[in-house]
Amino acid sequence: MYAEAQEAGDAVARQFAANADAIDDLSDRLRQRPPRFIVTCARGSSDHAATYGKYLFETQLGLVTASASPSVGSVYAIQPKLDDALFVAISQSGKSPDLLRNAEIAKSAGAHVLALVNVLDSPLAAIADTVLGLHAGPETSVAATKSYLCSLSALLQLTARWSNDATLFNAVHALPEALRASFEQDWSPLVEGLVDARNLFVVGRGLGLGAAQEAALKFKETCGLHAEAFSSAEVKHGPMAIVGPGFPVLAFAQDDGTGDGTVAVAEEFRARGAPVWLAAPGRSGAGSLPLARSQHPAMTPLLTVASFYKAANALSVARGHNPDLPPHLNKVTETV
Repeated sequence: MYAEAQEAGDAVARQFAANADAIDDLSDRLRQRPPRFIVTCARGSSDHAATYGKYLFETQLGLVTASASPSVGSVYAIQPKLDDALFVAISQSGKSPDLLRNAEIAKSAGAHVLALVNVLDSPLAAIADTVLGLHAGPETSVAATKSYLCSLSALLQLTARWSNDATLFNAVHALPEALRASFEQDWSPLVEGLVDARNLFVVGRGLGLGAAQEAALKFKETCGLHAEAFSSAEVKHGPMAIVGPGFPVLAFAQDDGTGDGTVAVAEEFRARGAPVWLAAPGRSGAGSLPLARSQHPAMTPLLTVASFYKAANALSVARGHNPDLPPHLNKVTETV
């Protein structure tokens, strides 16, 4: 897990070079024939990438983006009306039967099916109209790291080219080196603070919500630590009632309009006596976790997660776990 997460910057650079022509072709098509809306379909870490994609598409392109429930097609055998939609299926292996069935349904319904996959000869790639390879390379740790970050970077590269936003495009070019710098950040206070923890909230919002979801999953699968992710707005609608002395919180704040609200929630929890760690661009002080410099808010979640993965690996080892082989889990999960 450590080595694969450390390689993310190189993997993203490799991906950008390999996908440049395909991204240009797809972007030209999407500008000439804009989809009515976008639908994502994924599970696990890939679904957290889809959460990021939703906020990215909606904030940068103004296109409504919804998450498909795979069981609607695979179990209930319903065929949604997806004509003129962009259907984005994200999967490291491209093998899960429920994703394959939903991609088939979307294609037959008239959607343009885009597959983001690490295995280019996978069944999902064979179904798709357009394939963007993640180019993460082999990933043997059960916990996805570089393949998750490569999923986000592919979404970012596509959106930058599709939107013709120069600032976003510059952020894409800076991303590989920024990811390398992110892995060098020192989050050891988080590791030390959670060695004996049993429960945890991870909060984020907007573009950073998917990062919070991914962190909560990694705490569970690699560290044996029960963690739940919430929007920093949604956590106020009930869940925050259990936060108090001794209940740890990890907060990811964005450098956009959602950031101040997330910081305010973190400060409220700290005032209650909760141990709080805050990763927020440009912020320092007690409980703050350092972040590498981000050139655009859409870039920030990737840098946050890159730093987090190094800390999660260290925490797993400190708690007596093997981060590469979580109990009861397999690298490829196939659901129906």
